[in-house]
Amino acid sequence: MKKVVSVLALLALIFSTFIFGVGCTAKATKPGALTVSAAASLKDTMEEIKEIYAKENSKVEITYNFGASGALQQQIEQGAPADIFISAAPKQMDELQKKDLIVKDTRKDLLENKVVLVTPKDRRLITSFEDLGKKEVQKIAIGAPESVPAGKYAQDALTSLGIWNQIASKLVLAKDVRQVLTYVETGNVEAGIVYQTDAKISHKVQIAAVAPEKSHAPVVYPIAAIKSSKNMEQAQSFISFLASDKAKAVFEKYGFTVKTK
Repeated sequence: MKKVVSVLALLALIFSTFIFGVGCTAKATKPGALTVSAAASLKDTMEEIKEIYAKENSKVEITYNFGASGALQQQIEQGAPADIFISAAPKQMDELQKKDLIVKDTRKDLLENKVVLVTPKDRRLITSFEDLGKKEVQKIAIGAPESVPAGKYAQDALTSLGIWNQIASKLVLAKDVRQVLTYVETGNVEAGIVYQTDAKISHKVQIAAVAPEKSHAPVVYPIAAIKSSKNMEQAQSFISFLASDKAKAVFEKYGFTVKTK
């Protein structure tokens, strides 16, 4: 019986090795293909830039992975395939750098943004951050502060303005800044805190107030190549393109401020 069990175990081991080996090969990054993990607030901008880049670099296939910067950071730490990371805050990039997972020479601050309070279009209940304390305001959406930079900026701004504790029970935490925007667009919340660029792409929300700059850390988007990338040359080329005048025009069109070199 022991011999039968041993033989079956050996066959199972060989079978599983074959299956997972094939799976790993299939998931390997193709030469000339780039996977860019980027903050959710960059989605529309990066999709447009991708089209422009493709006209000049038809042999390079770009795949985006959009999400909360904290979630993307964790994915990279766990070995998820990525060639480039663009975070909505320095913190997540700093963590990857501490663990030696990025190419430090490729890191640069790419963009800046602003934090704004938005409400559904044509509603006048809220015209300032202080109005969030009104009894009529039942729900306020922000990104989860521990993983969403926009949520952390929101928390810091609300704390600085002295109203965090007052409105904490009203908060609805979202997985990323685009989910916050959706909650406001659909009227599921009376207000939400997003980036200025998110508010600009939506016809269903309006900006009620802009967070004072000193109420939170500067909203900076760092970019860097991931050390495990198998397409480092293409990754560095794309990072350089994002600093070009063509890319700059797109970023500014969506309301970003391009960091000066």
